[in-house]
Amino acid sequence: MSITKLYQTQISLTEWFQNINHEKTEILRKEDNDKRERLNVLNKIINLPFDKPYNFKAIELVNQTEEFKEFLKQHGEELCALRLIPIDENLPKLRMRGYKIKDSLKWFSEQKIDATKYKADFVPHSDNNLWSTIFIVNKKGIFGEIIKGGHHQLTQGFYENEKPIIFYYDFNNWKLSKENEQALVELKKIIIYINVENLETQELLFKELKSTFVNGFIEAYFETVTTEENGLWFIDYNKTLSELYADFIPELEINKSELIKGQVGNKGKITGKVKIITKIENVNINKDEVLVCEMTTPEHIKLMKNSSAIITDKGGILSHAAIVSRELKIPCIVGTKNATQILKDGDIIEVDADKGIVKIIKRN
Repeated sequence: MSITKLYQTQISLTEWFQNINHEKTEILRKEDNDKRERLNVLNKIINLPFDKPYNFKAIELVNQTEEFKEFLKQHGEELCALRLIPIDENLPKLRMRGYKIKDSLKWFSEQKIDATKYKADFVPHSDNNLWSTIFIVNKKGIFGEIIKGGHHQLTQGFYENEKPIIFYYDFNNWKLSKENEQALVELKKIIIYINVENLETQELLFKELKSTFVNGFIEAYFETVTTEENGLWFIDYNKTLSELYADFIPELEINKSELIKGQVGNKGKITGKVKIITKIENVNINKDEVLVCEMTTPEHIKLMKNSSAIITDKGGILSHAAIVSRELKIPCIVGTKNATQILKDGDIIEVDADKGIVKIIKRN
């Protein structure tokens, strides 16, 4: 399957959780739908920069109200991500990105929704991404990934050039999987915004958002982008996801002598038989088999649920697929670069996802 096709099949993290019947799907759906309301509160209280959307009722787009016409006149040439957010939480959230605001209306009209049941958020968008991050603050520190370029490389796991840099800050020292001074400068700039030392401000954030703190930092899952036009923006703030990773610490020490190595998506150690997956159609997997593929997509979910472990060539520790693997409690190693080339169907392997390494025990 081509990279272009893989991108097209990607879905939101909430939909991943829905497809594995996760018990917190509805909580995550609500958090995702309301994230910019929460970011707006952080902006007002601690001046956190975020991608503030232009808000309309979807019916205003249909009726072409005077207010909406004026908005089009002023901003129609700007790039956007258009998000249709349901008022009824049982309805799906719809979205597109990368079109000019005036051109996004064609996509809007094609959705065939009941416009009285949706809000329309036009979120500023840029193709000139300098840095993107995805990270979690828990009681053990701040960890995540940073990459040059678009944010989709982290959430979807398909990086375009260099793989993401994993970072870990234990509130005293920084560790990066690859030395990069520019990345470190960016990370230090980012965490300043979520460091809240004033106790009265902490109490206010707890009152407004139920925010909790560790070493003065807001305890949560965050995403950011830095662009040429707009500088640094936070684009997600989610407490539920950070709770799922409450005890997680990234594994940065990798044994360089091992044949296959990657990053830990979810810890665990098993021995199993390799099942290389290149095409999804008419493919099954047995409980004793290890799913090995370029990168997991929504089409892989049935296979993921049945496999004993997962190994991918691409992806990162906080990509959607890695998060879902953790919730399925399946050992997972991501970003090996070459697992699909080195391993063969039927090989017996030891997957040590505590260390991020794979050993071939017996060749088929």
